[in-house]
Amino acid sequence: MSPLDELRSGKLKGSRSLTLSCELHEVPPELFMLANSLEVLDLANNSLSTLPSAFATLTKLKVLFLSGNKFTEVPTVLAQCRSLEMLGMKSNQINVIREDSLPPSLWWLTLTDNEIKKLPNSIGALFRLQKLLLAGNRIQELPTSLADCRNLELIRLSANQLSNLPEWLLTMPRLSWLAYAGNSALSTTALTISEQPVYWHPISWRNLQVKESIGAGASGNIYHADWLSPHGLPIPVALKVFKGSITSDGYSSDELLACQAAGVHPNLISPLGRVIDHPENRDALVLRLTPPHYQNLASPPDFSSCTRDVYDEGCVFSLTAATAIAKGVASAAQHLHARGIMHGDLYAHNTLVSTEGDALLGDFGAATLYDRTGGEATLLERIEVRAFGILLSELLDRVAASGDVSARITSLRELAQDCLSVTTTDRPSFESIVARL
Repeated sequence: MSPLDELRSGKLKGSRSLTLSCELHEVPPELFMLANSLEVLDLANNSLSTLPSAFATLTKLKVLFLSGNKFTEVPTVLAQCRSLEMLGMKSNQINVIREDSLPPSLWWLTLTDNEIKKLPNSIGALFRLQKLLLAGNRIQELPTSLADCRNLELIRLSANQLSNLPEWLLTMPRLSWLAYAGNSALSTTALTISEQPVYWHPISWRNLQVKESIGAGASGNIYHADWLSPHGLPIPVALKVFKGSITSDGYSSDELLACQAAGVHPNLISPLGRVIDHPENRDALVLRLTPPHYQNLASPPDFSSCTRDVYDEGCVFSLTAATAIAKGVASAAQHLHARGIMHGDLYAHNTLVSTEGDALLGDFGAATLYDRTGGEATLLERIEVRAFGILLSELLDRVAASGDVSARITSLRELAQDCLSVTTTDRPSFESIVARL
């Protein structure tokens, strides 16, 4: 029996979570029999274009997915869902967000890949908003009311039509993850950052033997592969195949440019080259294969953590390892910003670590190239410094207790607090952070 049949039969009474993906053109009325229990509702990948007024009865609803439907505007009835915290409406045809359509309870809003030209002034009333995903729209400017969202930590503005980044955005007290590549008036090309590196090869798909999947992210899937190199020997590599031209972080082409501009650093997962001749004409990257004893430092944020990574239960580091990880990530970030590259997603889940504390920062999906000589350069670096401060704090929270390291931990806590300062310009540079570590 399908979930829709179970819903109509009454078998799902009391359910807290429901997924319906069955070419729905309207919301089944039986859904509202779950009004007293339903907290998570996934109606993605249907053919919905409107929501009925009865949606307001879902007073316990916290998470709603409406991506991959046919909405042309955000339904105003959602403003009455007073418990709604997370709303996902990626890949619709939304071109209108009315002033009275967003519930003030939201802390995670995804509107990626739509046709939005303007955000409502009422967005400033979303006092809890932490994560705002707007890549792949037609936004030309941001409303000044967004500055009132003082809890905003992550914003994706890539692949829009912005002509400037307002200073109030760059000085928002908690902003830590910013991406804005693919706005033509703001774009910087890789060649202004560095000459094309000698290691960067065009790699033919015909010279790759794809093996098993080893991971997946927002922008693409990663596989083991063997590359028949120009020297004639098969080399084990990692292969990243992008899912499409645009992702929740922006254009895949911008990620490729950032990888090219980043160059080589011992704490970066270095690419070997860009794939040509893909049979489906997809973008793809060949990367050095990380040794198997490296593992992801954490998992990406979930519904309940929003902007915070999720660590394994009982995860513990020695102070030596935690310090080594922090220094490796900071050194990689220093290298990137010296080249005018904001990583945009400086997180534990994008960091691979060994048991000894060797760290490798990867995933340039949210990276932005910027003019290092411009007036905004210092503010852009200090935004990323706050992301590092969060990561450092997370590491220190998981350091094994030991009386003989308390002074060192106190010193590192002070560094983390400096990185987390609500005044952007008071935060240290990555050069200073590396020196202190």
